[in-house]
Amino acid sequence: MGKNKRLAIGMPILIAACIALGIFIGNHFWFLNQGRNLSMFGGTNKISAVLGIIREQYVDTVNMQDLVEGAIPKIFSELDPHSVYIPAKDVAKRTEDLEGSFSGIGVSFNMQTDTILVIEVVPGGPSEKAGIKPFDRIVTINDTVYAGTKTDDEKIMKLLRGMKNSTVELGIKRDNNPELLHVQVTRGDVPVNTVDVAYKVKEGIGMIKVSKFGRTTYNEFITAIAKLKQDDCRAFIIDLRGNTGGYMDAAINMINEFMPEGRQIVYAEGKAFPRQDFYANGTGTCKESPIVVLTDEGSASASEIFSGAIQDNDRGLIIGRRTFGKGLVQSPIQLNDGSELLLTVARYYTPSGRCIQKQYKLGETDDYDQDIYNRYLHGEFDTADSIKLDDSLKYLTVGGRTVYGGGGIMPDIFIPRDTAGITSYFSKVINSGVLYRYALEYSDRHKYEFSEYANYEELWDFLKSQPLVNDFANYAAKKGIKKRPYLIAISRNLIANQLQAYIIRNFFKDDGFYPVFLKDDPTLQKAVEVIEAGRAFPL
Repeated sequence: MGKNKRLAIGMPILIAACIALGIFIGNHFWFLNQGRNLSMFGGTNKISAVLGIIREQYVDTVNMQDLVEGAIPKIFSELDPHSVYIPAKDVAKRTEDLEGSFSGIGVSFNMQTDTILVIEVVPGGPSEKAGIKPFDRIVTINDTVYAGTKTDDEKIMKLLRGMKNSTVELGIKRDNNPELLHVQVTRGDVPVNTVDVAYKVKEGIGMIKVSKFGRTTYNEFITAIAKLKQDDCRAFIIDLRGNTGGYMDAAINMINEFMPEGRQIVYAEGKAFPRQDFYANGTGTCKESPIVVLTDEGSASASEIFSGAIQDNDRGLIIGRRTFGKGLVQSPIQLNDGSELLLTVARYYTPSGRCIQKQYKLGETDDYDQDIYNRYLHGEFDTADSIKLDDSLKYLTVGGRTVYGGGGIMPDIFIPRDTAGITSYFSKVINSGVLYRYALEYSDRHKYEFSEYANYEELWDFLKSQPLVNDFANYAAKKGIKKRPYLIAISRNLIANQLQAYIIRNFFKDDGFYPVFLKDDPTLQKAVEVIEAGRAFPL
């Protein structure tokens, strides 16, 4: 009995000890096993293993999709500055401006204080067909009131854009009519132009401003060339200032118009990207035409391919300031969920062998992003002497001229930024948006009389006779910007030019805007001077 009693008491203790030992041994081997499992997963498989462990064993429930969406950009942040992950919801937006069209109602608008004011109605677009006019005010969208509310432009844009053939109901207030006009607009294709303007600057000289290189840019460019040739233009100024690039094919096709057969345009090469060379095929229509290209620090990517090819082939002159220095080739890689990787796979090189891309360190994007600002601080926008050229990166053009690598395209003729008339008063009225709002309100008040002018020159002559600057200064004062008579006197011509240009744009679009806006532009004036002197060909 005593023996059985001792057994009865000791057995639970023994069982408990065995369980504890089992747990200890199990945990010990579990950790060892986890270590072996993780060691089996190298590289990307290790990331999958870590995510699997978090999903199965983390103390709280985690939204794995959000975790992955947050992790991927961090991985890409350790690469070059231009490789990027694009969530599925943003993929369409990335290419929208380059594809030549999008689906919407076909208006440009401004959120004036708390009212959606239609500035431009695309000719032949959905809104024009529905009877909407410039300076109409959109009060309701699908029965929801948006007048008198603070709504950002992006939200309004999302409401107005949508699937092709879908409809949107708009409540329109026109003039002083107390009744809303209820208009149903069927969304359709809205063209996106990338050639802003083409016009004759001087006798025999045409200027074409290209804002980006998109799907339709080459066709737009050819149309612009034809238009200028009909106007007896035989020399061309291509304005790529502020053009951040786009599709390389568009740039290559445009360069081909100016290049003799067999001339190299650009080449690309990368670790897993076999070298690709691109040459002119000799079918260009402007192979003998003088050409000048205008660039600045905002000219990037395809703009640099264009200007680099013209320069290295001694085909024309580059005038302005050093370009941005973006020469990396991104390959779009679609993922199963509709998201996209833009992965850098190669670098662009000009015909002389210069790499367009400026230097960067992997994962250090802050310094890269500050490069333009640092150029400004070092005085590069104001004097060519502030730019340090690396003698170890000398290259030769087709004709034997020396050009430099190291990032971006150095112009043949440097033009400092134009600071004439810029004062603290002018900067304040521009940065606050007051000058633009005044031009819009002034246009709205005179919309009927200004619509009667046959061309922008007639309207421009009228505006020159008006006391716009004084009237504007009073308007700005009411908006909280104190009158500064001395500074206004210094900036008077600049303010007048900007007011005239923005008012004209509301009635004659970019065809009227740019000739007025650029009338005193020193870079454009230098380009005209060079062409008239017969110096557009470097050799």
